[in-house]
Amino acid sequence: LAQAILFAARRASSCASRHTHTNLPVKMGKAGQARQVFRSYGKTKKCGSVKSVEKKAQGAPKLKKGLEPGSVLILLAGRFRGRRAVFLKQLESGLLLVTGPYAVNGVPLRRVNQRMCIATSAKVDLKAAKYDVTDAYFKRDAAKKSKKDEMFTAGKDKSEMSGEKKSGQKTMDEEVVKGMAADMKGYLKARFSLSAKMYPHDLKF
Repeated sequence: LAQAILFAARRASSCASRHTHTNLPVKMGKAGQARQVFRSYGKTKKCGSVKSVEKKAQGAPKLKKGLEPGSVLILLAGRFRGRRAVFLKQLESGLLLVTGPYAVNGVPLRRVNQRMCIATSAKVDLKAAKYDVTDAYFKRDAAKKSKKDEMFTAGKDKSEMSGEKKSGQKTMDEEVVKGMAADMKGYLKARFSLSAKMYPHDLKF
């Protein structure tokens, strides 16, 4: 019996020694941690200075194909969207100068981006009409207002066209309106709109 007890004790001690873990040094850090390397640059190396490049002033964009002075345009944006207007010339800013004329359909002299209009095949004979208008014609007077004034004038309408501009536009449009046919006046007065089964890509303007 004593021998059996000793044999069992020796067997248990041998099994315990097999399952013991050795205390090995463990490295700290996350799995896949990259080694950091710090580079030191010598005093002899100099960083090249970046040269400042002056941007060239953009010129006026080219006109659309078939867009000539006297062409009738359809305005797509702004207060007079859907109205037709006559193209006069391209200003220095690249915008198009158009007129209704005002006496025909109520569209005054305006600047329009050529992206926001559709050029049609209809044309108006401008004859000897002179429109001495530049971008400075459309500048507004910058009036200084206090915060109190802005609160009370927020809901008011914008200032209307001055009398000088109205009379000047009338004289400039006079020669164009005189030589305009009745059917052309009716065409300029009509608003552009799409009805059922009318697709823009199938239309010929």
